Amino acid sequence: MSEEPVVQVRGLRKVFAHGGADVVALDNIDLDVLSGEFLSLMGPSGSGKSTLLHIIAGIDRATGGDCMVLGHDIGGLSEDELSRWRNEHIGFVFQSFNLIPVLTAFENVEMPLLLTGLSRREREEHVLTALDIVGLGDRVTHLPRQLSGGQEQRVAIARALVTDPDMLLADEPTGDLDAHAAEEALNILRKLNQDFGKTIIMVTHDPKASTYATITRHLDKGNMLPL
Repeated sequence: MSEEPVVQVRGLRKVFAHGGADVVALDNIDLDVLSGEFLSLMGPSGSGKSTLLHIIAGIDRATGGDCMVLGHDIGGLSEDELSRWRNEHIGFVFQSFNLIPVLTAFENVEMPLLLTGLSRREREEHVLTALDIVGLGDRVTHLPRQLSGGQEQRVAIARALVTDPDMLLADEPTGDLDAHAAEEALNILRKLNQDFGKTIIMVTHDPKASTYATITRHLDKGNMLPL
């Protein structure tokens, strides 16, 4: 792990309009994430942790403050620029897997590569490598309905890492899994961090999941609690 921050958040605010009133989801958030860290963002439901993750990923936009990610001021990028930046630099793992039901594991993992200039052979090599890393090299032709929930999440992790992104962001990646499947998914994330040097930011409400991270920060009611 280096001392170079890959995420620098300063004075970040996010306000939603709800029922004619403003709801403050994030209030003056400061956060640094170093290259090679595995950061767990914890907090109760509604604390703002997923909102913060989505802003760092360029999925959502802040109301105020600064968010520098991998040297880019993502708040200043257009929607097209944000889309290209995400495809090149960010792998995102969702709680609900977000697999396409009619596509095989191979085809689901290949999806992000269709936006690149890789040849069909190169895409195949990347997909098979990613599926091997998550232990599903023997499930290449299986549809999501033929897989367990844990296997579906591992396919989703393979899809997130198939482009070899600079950062992996995971939003409650074990929220829909039983204890055994959750442990498998967390061990893969820890392996990606320790063996491959991937910077990971994981949102979770589970204290056990948080033990897999190298550092934990807590949010409450839109505020980052001090270390």
